[in-house]
Amino acid sequence: MKPDKQTLQFAGRVVRVTTDEVVLPNGHRTLLEVVHHPGGAAAVALDEAGRVCLLRQYRYVAGGWLWELPAGKLEPGEPPLVTAQRELGEEAGVSAQRWDSLGTCLTSPGVFTERLHLFLAGDITPARPAQEHAEVIEIHWVAMDEACRWAIDGTIADCKTALGLLRAREHLRTNGKVAGGIS
Repeated sequence: MKPDKQTLQFAGRVVRVTTDEVVLPNGHRTLLEVVHHPGGAAAVALDEAGRVCLLRQYRYVAGGWLWELPAGKLEPGEPPLVTAQRELGEEAGVSAQRWDSLGTCLTSPGVFTERLHLFLAGDITPARPAQEHAEVIEIHWVAMDEACRWAIDGTIADCKTALGLLRAREHLRTNGKVAGGIS
């Protein structure tokens, strides 16, 4: 949907904020504040022992530490799978030979354009981490069942992580393992 009128309010390093004048499907005309984000990708990396890589990451905006999947912002022209592969290596210090799509999710569709692409990664091998100085990250490998319990009981508050874990668990139940459907 294209706005009838769009006014730029802010343009930053990652996001742009606009006020969009739109006509909704019911005919109502309204102004919406929209945060434009390039999107991102996250990896549910599963090792041979059935453990998933979770990052305990300090997030200033969230007010402290969160459990998250390795994830990051799409670079211009970069396919989501490449983003997931890059971020898994940089943040977790591993790479994967097998990848399956777990679909996409929207972070806050009333305000943000951000779409996150979720992937299941298998056949894990060590890689050289390259965390950014502005990232404060601890790498943990947690049993998949335990991680899914954390997603359900609220220990994991990050929506992409909770949804990625639950989709990965269902994918594994249905397919038995990472199928390697994407390369």
